[in-house]
Amino acid sequence: MINRVVLVGRLTRDPELRGNSVAVFTLAIDNLGKEKSTSFIPCVVLNEQRADTVCKFARKGLLVGVEGRLNQRSFNRQDGSKGSVLEVICDSVQFLERRDEPVANEEMEIPPFDDVTPASEDDNNATDKFELADDDLPF
Repeated sequence: MINRVVLVGRLTRDPELRGNSVAVFTLAIDNLGKEKSTSFIPCVVLNEQRADTVCKFARKGLLVGVEGRLNQRSFNRQDGSKGSVLEVICDSVQFLERRDEPVANEEMEIPPFDDVTPASEDDNNATDKFELADDDLPF
């Protein structure tokens, strides 16, 4: 039997290092079809060197490719009920874009509340849909 997975998506948050050799993160994967939706796939890196590299260089929003295998595991919740999770055990993680580190002293300019103009009545009645580019998504 074959159990191989190849996924390309964006990190939903910074990877988390658990112990010395395990990194966990979640990928947001676009599902293309009549209605666009997103799947959030938990991923686990078990190799110590690879886990350290992922935690050191990967950040929220970074486009990555992972290759690995599906793993389903069961666990007991705090309330005593049983749960299960389907996750990808990553054999390979590839960074598919360069992510420059922000300058530490750089501050984002936020206008004061007084400068915000109220929406006009026409804006409230607008029913036109608008399209967002994938570059405008927060992850």
